[in-house]
Amino acid sequence: MSRLPRSQLAAYAVIGFLVLVLGGHWLLGRAGSGPGDGSAAASSDSSFGGSSPTPVAPAGVDDGGVVVSAPTRAAVVHVAGAVRHPGVYRLAAGARVQDAVRRAGGPTRRGDVNAINLAAIVQDGVQVVVPRRMAAGVAAAAAVAGAAADGSVVPSAPVNLNTATADQLDTLDGVGPATAQKILEYRQQHGGFRTVDDLAQVPGIGPKKLAALRGKVQV
Repeated sequence: MSRLPRSQLAAYAVIGFLVLVLGGHWLLGRAGSGPGDGSAAASSDSSFGGSSPTPVAPAGVDDGGVVVSAPTRAAVVHVAGAVRHPGVYRLAAGARVQDAVRRAGGPTRRGDVNAINLAAIVQDGVQVVVPRRMAAGVAAAAAVAGAAADGSVVPSAPVNLNTATADQLDTLDGVGPATAQKILEYRQQHGGFRTVDDLAQVPGIGPKKLAALRGKVQV
């Protein structure tokens, strides 16, 4: 058996040493990639929509977990007129006139809910008045009896400021649709008229117009 030269033996020795060194590094790398690296990868994935996203507080809950409710204010209103159970009622914030009438048992058979704005939001401390519906014969007789010489219709009896509709107020001299609406708004905001003199507080009604309306309106 021939013996290898020393140069080849030295080369083989260097190759074997390199193989051992590289193999040791590879084994150390495999041992280092344990559960710790897996959890780090999972943690990294979770920040991009993984299985454990950061919880977000729902609406109405602050960061401390305390429920925060929106401020509400109940409205206390007086429902009067042609309703089944007139009285003072407490309604939730944002309630409508229709809700107030319903709480009072609804309108009576003679109640005219079409004469009021059922969609209006009730204000605290106001009075909701449901007027009575005039019979067809009575309304026609009043229209004929109140006909003026120029063909316009004037009321034959004083108009009640607390129960009159916008159309009834519009029949008054000097009161047009805009002023009639302001009278209704004042009535709702202040709980009705206590005296005829309260008309002076309605925008658009001055001393002369108030004097002309005396005797034609009542409370």
